[in-house]
Amino acid sequence: MLSRLIFSLFLLGYLVGTGIPVALAAGPSAEDYRVQPALPVFLNLGELPVFSLSGQDPPRVTADAAVLMEASTGQVLFAKNAHQLRPPASTTKILTALLAIEGGRLNQVVTVSPRAAAVGESSMHLFPGQRLTLEQLLYGALLRSGNDACVAIAEHIAGSEGNFVFLMNEKARELGASHSHFCNPHGLPAPGHVSSAYDLALLTRYALKNSTFRALVSTRYRGFVNPPWGEYHLHNTNRLLWSYQGADGVKTGTTSEAGMCLVASASRGGRQLISVVLHSDDRYGDTMALLDYGFTSFKNMTLVKEGQAFRSIPVTGGVVSAVPLVSERTLAVAVPVHRPPAVEKRFNAPAVLTAPLPKALPVGTLDVWVEGEPVARARLLTGRSVQRLPAYRLWWKKVRAMPPGVNIS
Repeated sequence: MLSRLIFSLFLLGYLVGTGIPVALAAGPSAEDYRVQPALPVFLNLGELPVFSLSGQDPPRVTADAAVLMEASTGQVLFAKNAHQLRPPASTTKILTALLAIEGGRLNQVVTVSPRAAAVGESSMHLFPGQRLTLEQLLYGALLRSGNDACVAIAEHIAGSEGNFVFLMNEKARELGASHSHFCNPHGLPAPGHVSSAYDLALLTRYALKNSTFRALVSTRYRGFVNPPWGEYHLHNTNRLLWSYQGADGVKTGTTSEAGMCLVASASRGGRQLISVVLHSDDRYGDTMALLDYGFTSFKNMTLVKEGQAFRSIPVTGGVVSAVPLVSERTLAVAVPVHRPPAVEKRFNAPAVLTAPLPKALPVGTLDVWVEGEPVARARLLTGRSVQRLPAYRLWWKKVRAMPPGVNIS
């Protein structure tokens, strides 16, 4: 009952939050300067078509659909049927775990319902009435790929599996996974339960920014005792964690319809790559080939650092004649290593601003194009506040600008 009340309040807050625009209390807003809306940092330009940078000797993969993504930039370094709708199998549990981490506390005690305990296929072998922590269930879902654990998590977070699935689809849309639709929290076959290689990479990129999620998916083994129900020994189904240098996640998935699937991540030399292969004849071989390709054929290039002044814009009516624009975040892009990269910066901002101006007001964007394709965006903010000149100084300034002989009486 309490969980259903919490879900109802959450839904009410969501609808109200998305339906009522919020305005600045005072002073000019970003809309006043007609700048493009800000995109979430983790998306870059995720709504644009997927393209694949042409590295040297791209790998051949057996998977029907595949994506290799640079985690820090969101760029796609390799794509094969990236937006093709496919059953995601247990890679669904990436989103389930993310919602559980964001919506619950790891030490919360969860009571397993008869419905959750009855879920078949891959499972933790839970029992009705069994009590475990949310953290233990998350290990069961991500390492053992327990379908029963996913339903127990869903019922705990949202009151029912149906409510939780609603939240899954809302979160997917929020993050830009526009080709995904989920019907359950575990990935067992269901009509209309689909995602894409690109969407799974996008969701994983966001999830990997969460330290708890990173710790869970990089764990090889987890054991715990749950009296009186016995001991659990959970081994991660992702074999890359033992066999590939730098492997640090994420999730396997297998059903007869989806085939062998794997969403994987690996980190080397300060870079992290995300690989997705769906319906693969050799998911580990495909994944290692993609990751090797990404690490050897590309490098990251930093174009602007967070807070770095990019250029100045003239200001009318202010105590100063111009205001510097600074980047809201560090902007880096992946570029091929075997040839000089074709990188272009495109500046988008008004030609002039009018005082007063607050500090950190979004007034423009810096777009980066690589190989003729848009790949990243950073908002440009005012680097300082600018007060408006007093009325008498504005009047005197206007008088001084008048041609000689003009009578102002």
